[in-house]
Amino acid sequence: MTRIAEIRTHPLSVPLAETLYTAHECHQKAHLIVVEVRTDDGLVGTAEIHATPMPAVCDWVGRFAELLKGRDALATTDNWEFLFSLTSPRPGGMFAKDGLPAPLGRSSRANVMAAIGGIDLALWDIRGKAAGLPVWRLLGGSGAPVRSYATGGFYREGAPLDACAHELAGYVEAGYRAVKLKTGGLTIAEEVERIRATRAAIGPDVLLMLDMNAAFSLDDCIRFAHEVEPFDIFWLEEPLHWHLSPTDFAVLARSTHIPIGHGERELTRHTVRDFIEQGGIRYVQFDATRAGGMTEAVRIAHLAEQHGVSIAPHLAPEIHSHLVAAFRTAAFGVETMGGSDRNPLSYGLYQERMQMRDGMVEIPQGPGWGSEVDWDFVGKHRA
Repeated sequence: MTRIAEIRTHPLSVPLAETLYTAHECHQKAHLIVVEVRTDDGLVGTAEIHATPMPAVCDWVGRFAELLKGRDALATTDNWEFLFSLTSPRPGGMFAKDGLPAPLGRSSRANVMAAIGGIDLALWDIRGKAAGLPVWRLLGGSGAPVRSYATGGFYREGAPLDACAHELAGYVEAGYRAVKLKTGGLTIAEEVERIRATRAAIGPDVLLMLDMNAAFSLDDCIRFAHEVEPFDIFWLEEPLHWHLSPTDFAVLARSTHIPIGHGERELTRHTVRDFIEQGGIRYVQFDATRAGGMTEAVRIAHLAEQHGVSIAPHLAPEIHSHLVAAFRTAAFGVETMGGSDRNPLSYGLYQERMQMRDGMVEIPQGPGWGSEVDWDFVGKHRA
């Protein structure tokens, strides 16, 4: 049996060349946690966690490392269920009489799910390496390239409204056939002008998505959707305020012919299920590097497939491309950043970057994730 021997975290941080804004957040640094799992027979699995605050997430990984030591590293589902069970009360769990920690605090759930996800992803890397197969092959997928789109149009202080149009047109010139624009930070009239300029710059044949970062109330979003419908929008992503429910998303979906995407901030398949079953979303953007890992992402992909909707995972293409490759009939593609200025960590973390041609990315062919971490880069940018 291949047993877990050690789990380490490597938090990374790199200042951005300039401050970037979404409708919700200000970004001055790129952050990332590398999880490293070692086994007693010499296998090493790695993964990414995209969650903050990094010290809290790393602390949870460290706590779980002690509980997982000696367990079967290839039993990904069993390990996932074991860790997830700690988030709820259990019979006999009072005063830690069963030898396990007391139920984990409610306020820590996001950090806990990020830690579970990172460990799970690293264990999937080990599973692939133990079998000598890439993860997409373990999932039954094929090795053909998968579609990719580039995200851009972050707000920059003092930039003209049409700056985003020139940026996204550059991604099209680089070969992308689908691009995503950050929106929701300005007035609806100003956003319409940004979108109009972008559509004119990229041409009629390129897919154009809008990422709103939860900027709108339901009524305002319906008005916004009607204003941008003439520009042939492929989806509206995270359109509604964080506190609105799957019911509100369903109302929005019935109010516009533009499909709705959502899911990157959801922590489990259970909430994603409600968005799907109520008809609120057509594109499921669950992020395995933020919560739940590959074990939960696979469950969500099956759920999406059964309901006739598509997965479009949020960022981390070196990992999420494996999932997309395994669910091609129920998958749109993977997200990338068009340039290293937005997230230099994603461009430097691996020894070899994924190659993109004609809007498609070559998925890794080596065992596990197929992309080996550049440990010199990690050492240089350790937080």
